[in-house]
Order: sequence, then structure tokens, then C-alpha cells
Amino acid sequence: MNFEIALLSALVPEGRVFGLDLQTLISIGIMLFNVLVLSAVLGFILYEPVKEFMAKRSDRISGQLDDAREKMAEAESLKAEYEKRLAEIDVERIKILESARKTASERSRNIVDEARHEAATIRRHTQEGVIAERERLKEETRLYIIELSSLMAGKFVEHSIDAETQDRLFDETMAQLEEARWLS
Repeated sequence: MNFEIALLSALVPEGRVFGLDLQTLISIGIMLFNVLVLSAVLGFILYEPVKEFMAKRSDRISGQLDDAREKMAEAESLKAEYEKRLAEIDVERIKILESARKTASERSRNIVDEARHEAATIRRHTQEGVIAERERLKEETRLYIIELSSLMAGKFVEHSIDAETQDRLFDETMAQLEEARWLS
């Protein structure tokens, strides 16, 4: 084979890479014809399957894009719904906090009112107790003074007055004590 290549290269005129003769042109023509026939045959054989494959691929991609758009729209609607729910929850939270504050305020007011009422009741009972104690002490003091006075008067009368004067003085003292009792 090397020999043939060397022989062919000797036939080529000097300065040319290959000989452009009729044989080469016919070979080129046959090759072009083969390429055209092969392209046509392959086009008829492979065109429909490739076309179907590409159509299916385009449909699949378009379906995926549609699904993606639907999912995006669904996600947007869910996002809007959740934002709406969050806003409603926020409003409800504010209402609950207001209600709790109002209830706490009312309870604190009620507790303060009850404490004031209880303090007033305790103060009134204490004042009543003090007044009653004061009256009791006045009465005890008055009785003690009466007893002491009568003892002193009895001793004084025993030594200085007769029985008739003693009865008159006793009646006058009792009358004065009764008047003093009614005045106080």
C-alpha cells in the first residue's frame, strides 16, 4: 500500500498536493450523492421519531412549566392565605390582650374597692369598739366614783351628821346623779 501511495504521489505534478482530475471529480460527485441519499434516507427514517421525541420533550417541558406555574400560583395563594391568617391571628391576639388587660383592670379595681370597703368596715368596727370601750370606761369610772363618794360620804356622815340630815343629803345626791346621767 505504501508503494501505491508513493506511485500516486509521483504522478502528481510538482507544486500540487493532489491531482484534480476526472477521477477525483467523479469520486467527489459520488460522495456528494451518497451524502444526499444518506441524508434523505436518514431524514425519512429518523425524522418522524426525532420529531415525535422533540414534540414529546417540548410537551413534557411545557407541562413541567405549567405545573411549576400552577404550583407557584398555589404557593402564592397559600402564602396570601397564611398572611391573611397571620393578620387575623394578630388581630385576635390584640383583642385577647385587650380583654385580658380589661379583665385585669376590673379585677384590680374590684380588689381595691373590696380592700377599701374592708378597711372602712374595720375602721368603723374599731371606732365602734373604741366608743363602746370609752362608754364602758365612763360607766365604770362613774360607778367607781359613786362608790367612792358614797364610802367617803358614809364615813363623813357617820362622824358628823345625824340620820335625818343623812337621808336628805342622800336624796339630793341621788337626784343630782340622775340628772347628770340623763344629761350625758
